[in-house]
Amino acid sequence: MTDHALNPAADDRLDIHDAERRIKAIFIGSIGNLVEWYDFYAYTAFALYFAPAFFPNSDPVVQQLNAAVLFAATFLMRPLGGWLFGYIADRYGRRLSLTLSVVCMCFGSLIIAVTPTYASIGIAAPAILALARVIEGLSLGGEYGASATYLSEVADAKHRGFYSSFQYVTLIGGQLTAIIVLLLLQKVFLTQQELQAWGWRIPFVIGAVLAIFAAVMRRNLHETEAFVEAKKIAKPTGSIAGLLRYPRELLLVVGLTAGGTAAFYTFTTYMQTFVKLSVGLTADETTFVIFGSLVFATLLQPIYGALSDRIGRKPLLIFFGVVGTLATIPILSALKETKSPFVAFLLICAAWIFVAGYTSINAIVKAELFPTNIRALGVGLPYAITVSIFGGTAPAVALYFKSLGHEDWFYYYLSGMIFLSLLIYATMRDTKHESAMHRHE
Repeated sequence: MTDHALNPAADDRLDIHDAERRIKAIFIGSIGNLVEWYDFYAYTAFALYFAPAFFPNSDPVVQQLNAAVLFAATFLMRPLGGWLFGYIADRYGRRLSLTLSVVCMCFGSLIIAVTPTYASIGIAAPAILALARVIEGLSLGGEYGASATYLSEVADAKHRGFYSSFQYVTLIGGQLTAIIVLLLLQKVFLTQQELQAWGWRIPFVIGAVLAIFAAVMRRNLHETEAFVEAKKIAKPTGSIAGLLRYPRELLLVVGLTAGGTAAFYTFTTYMQTFVKLSVGLTADETTFVIFGSLVFATLLQPIYGALSDRIGRKPLLIFFGVVGTLATIPILSALKETKSPFVAFLLICAAWIFVAGYTSINAIVKAELFPTNIRALGVGLPYAITVSIFGGTAPAVALYFKSLGHEDWFYYYLSGMIFLSLLIYATMRDTKHESAMHRHE
């Protein structure tokens, strides 16, 4: 007679304890992700209020530096962060990488919160702000690979899709939190003049405090069993040379990310500009439409993640690719023509129904492509490069076409990007059924 037959209650207690341990680790790993993305989006949400304090129009050198700040943080530092924190995660452990990543974000937020204005210290003010954005860009670039790897390794094999989907729950949650703080300060606590004078510093203080809290929580995370096992088999490297041994997987990450990241940034970052400038909604209507659609998007992530555990990852990716290719142009065209905030909300939610097919599972798909000893770097670096090229540039491409008087060209650009990724989805293996999660080479 087996031990389980003799004492089934003890076995059940072990299962419950194991589930609780995993859920706690998922929560702590995810909450740090939320804090990082809150800090990142707070910059965008409050830029209107603090920009004059750092970038007065009277100084052309400072105006040029403003452009350089945005470029350096968004495009240059994310791939560097993907490499640095991926290397740390693969060589020294997921926990250390996650903790250092959120500490970096804390420093970035704290610097912005306390930096004197241009009127006080001149050009040193925007230079210090540039440094803060560089630190934040580095942190954000590293967070994705380390977080995706940790969440995938700490989840049990049957529920990896569900647990990993919380990466995007918290990623979108960071943007929602930034919007909530903005609304509270705008509508409840401060006047416009107070926000302009000093109130814009508050969200960055909040971000720094939350980051400290997240760092302390992450310090107490247990290391993943996969990393511990991999260290016993071979010395961890996390090197670029080691990563180049997997050229097919690297190209897969680029291909499956390109269309998805362009769609994600379109329906998050750019959508606020689009519904305000092109649809013509008021500032308040825009905020509430975007907020509502992001709540809807957040709810979809775990549903789709759980679905991928049942039917596989590939069907959801193909669903995103097919419907995204066919529906993007009609949705954006209809959105531009409407004047109703409610119709705009429904149309953006309709877009999220297919975009969530990518966002909910893209992290776990990438993690399942690579063996343990190179997983964080394999997930983080090519993803960061692809996001910098196709994701972060999506709003700029859209605004460029708008400036030419052909805004609809962007609809075709986005649809084409999704179609290119669809070709990858259709030909790649389903990582749920052919996963590298058990490989520690």
